Amino acid sequence: MRTPGSQGARRPRPAPLHTLQTILLVAPILLFSVIAHEIAHGYAALQQGDRTALDAGRLSWNPVRHVDPFFTLLLPLIMLTGSSIFGRTVVFGGAKPVPVDPRNYRHLKRGDIIVSLAGVATNFVIAIACAVVIVLVGKLATAVEALSPTVGILQAMMGWGIILNVSLISFNLLPIPPLDGSHVMKYLLPRPLAIRYVQYGRYGLVVIMLLLLVGQRVLAAWFYPAQVAIGRILDFVAPYLVASSTQWLS
Repeated sequence: MRTPGSQGARRPRPAPLHTLQTILLVAPILLFSVIAHEIAHGYAALQQGDRTALDAGRLSWNPVRHVDPFFTLLLPLIMLTGSSIFGRTVVFGGAKPVPVDPRNYRHLKRGDIIVSLAGVATNFVIAIACAVVIVLVGKLATAVEALSPTVGILQAMMGWGIILNVSLISFNLLPIPPLDGSHVMKYLLPRPLAIRYVQYGRYGLVVIMLLLLVGQRVLAAWFYPAQVAIGRILDFVAPYLVASSTQWLS
C-alpha cells in the first residue's frame, strides 16, 4: 500500500498508466481473495450442516459464479482511483454472497458465528501467505539476480494481496448488515435490540454507501487498526523486496 502520509495531506492523482498497471496487479489477487472468502463461508456452512451453497454450485472456483457487478468490479475501481481514507489508498470489495440457511445448522448461534467469521479468517491466512511468498521469492532473487524483474512483479502482487486482504477483514467486520460483523453483533445485543437490528438490516447497503460517500472520518477510525497492521507487515517484508516491486507499493 501507499507509504503512510500525513492525515490531511492531499494525495496527487495517479498517472493513468500507473493506475492501469496497478489495476492489472490488483485484479487477480482481489478476485482470488473475494472468491476464497465466499467459498470459506459456504464450506463452513456445509460443515455446520447446511448444503445450500453446495447445492447452488457456489463451492466453485469459477469466477462467473461469484462476480458481483458492484462489489467485485465497480467498488474496487472506485477505491483505487478515488481519494484515500487516511492518507493512503484503501481497496476493498466483495463477491456475490453465498446462499446459506442457518436453520440447517446443528447449533444455530455457534454455526452462524463460525460461518460468518470463516471468510475473514481466510483473508487473514491469505495475507500471511502473501507475506511468506514475498520473503521466499526475495531470497530467490538475491541468489539469482536475473529473476529480479519477474520477482518484482510477483512481490508487487503479493504486496497488494496483503493490503487487500487486511482491508477486506476490516471492511467485512463492520457491524452493518449484510457484512459479516453484523452476524456477530446481533448476538451481542439484548434480544429486543437484536430484533430491531436485524429488521433494519434491509437498509444496510444504503448505510454502507453513505459511509463511502460522506463517512470518511468514521471509516478512518474503523480502518486504523488495519492501517497499522498493513504497515507492520509491509515493514517486516521490506528488506526482501526487490527494487522493481517498490514502485507499485509506494
